[in-house]
Amino acid sequence: MSEPSTVTLKTKLAILSVGLLSFVGILVETSMNVTFPTLIKTMGVSLDTVQWLTTGYLLLTTIVMSTTAYVLKRFNPKPLFLFAALVCLLGGILCWIAPSFPVLLTGRLLQAIATGISIPLMFQLIFTNVPRSKLGTYTGMASVIVSLAPALGPTYGGVLTSIWSWRAIFVGIVPILALLAILGAINISGQALGVGDKKFDFLGAFLLAVTFTSLLFTFNNAGTHGWLSLNFGGWCVWSIVMIAIMVTYALKGRRKLIDYSILKLPVLRLRLFNYFGLQFINIGLSFVLPLFAQTVLGASAMMAGLMMLPGAIVGAITGPIAGKIYDKQGPTMLLTFSAIMASVALILFWLTTDHFTVVLIASIYALLRIGFNTGFGTAISDGSTRVPLPQKSDQNSMFSMMQQYAGSIGTSIMSAVISGYEIHHTTVTGTVMGSKLDFILLFILAIAILASVLRVKRLEAAQH
Repeated sequence: MSEPSTVTLKTKLAILSVGLLSFVGILVETSMNVTFPTLIKTMGVSLDTVQWLTTGYLLLTTIVMSTTAYVLKRFNPKPLFLFAALVCLLGGILCWIAPSFPVLLTGRLLQAIATGISIPLMFQLIFTNVPRSKLGTYTGMASVIVSLAPALGPTYGGVLTSIWSWRAIFVGIVPILALLAILGAINISGQALGVGDKKFDFLGAFLLAVTFTSLLFTFNNAGTHGWLSLNFGGWCVWSIVMIAIMVTYALKGRRKLIDYSILKLPVLRLRLFNYFGLQFINIGLSFVLPLFAQTVLGASAMMAGLMMLPGAIVGAITGPIAGKIYDKQGPTMLLTFSAIMASVALILFWLTTDHFTVVLIASIYALLRIGFNTGFGTAISDGSTRVPLPQKSDQNSMFSMMQQYAGSIGTSIMSAVISGYEIHHTTVTGTVMGSKLDFILLFILAIAILASVLRVKRLEAAQH
């Protein structure tokens, strides 16, 4: 199969329609973060419960993404997109009219299914229709969609919650989803790659879902009962057992949910860690910072959301620029700069926590977004070049799945740390102390990302 030499207008509009559907799904995800204090009061639920609007959404999105290595080969792009758009629209309407928390959560989970399909589909359209010489530019723009939405979400949710109601978040997306469905129906085309006689790995999907869910409940119990509680210890043991079972099945099972053999490539493993780690930091901060602003600084939902806006704008500008640089110079310089900038921003967050103002948080967050958007698209772009075309859907599914789970586990751990401190301290004191520890943990992760980039550099130098 020859590589396309140009990107047609129809292909651009197809990528745009799927990308905007992904954008809407992720936008609403972090829009809900600034509504947590409001929902806790109006629906009578705790922080540990309400955070499942984010954690549960991200978990189900992750599980759906784990199936897309098969689904993208089995089904044509257009019906997949239309199904995702319809489910997202139905979920939005359900959230809009939700009379209780369980109904609201159900609507969010329906939208999680849509996002779980749309993000891998967006990257699949790019990887199969865009020439390698323009790959960095297009994945850079796609990474802006995936990363800008979490940053804009608190602003969108905060403004609407302050001037109207949290329900307005869902009112605003309904007409947009209808228009996107029409745009995609007109422009998306192409055929599935085919799966041959391969059957879907139901057991593999079940084991993955149970393992990922177990890990989230483990940290949820840490926040609810404390890090030294028997509940947390029991869940740790259970999660370790499930991880062992899942890994054993992945290595020895006949069916493969994803072709895990691509992980034998050391550079691909390290790029996957880079991608996962950056999204962990990104979504973790999208949870911690608005919560801190409202709980400790007394900021309104609108102010907490607007606080994230400068960083979102800076990141949106940075992503495509980084993509063009990648097309010309490769990934090493970009990924090194990305990890250093993230590390600097996180250590600044930790050092200045006691002196936080809305302006200071916004300024440091803007630095973080420069680092994040420099590396996020670059990591998946470079990862896609490491595998042949038949395995690109596996690589795409794995990267999409892990970046989404990074957000889910990141939110869960950040929440558990803060909730753990709130058990023994006031809400304000617990939030301050928990946030400090969260910043330290994220800083350590940023340093590990930098180490992975340098490791790839050494491996490639040794090959030459």
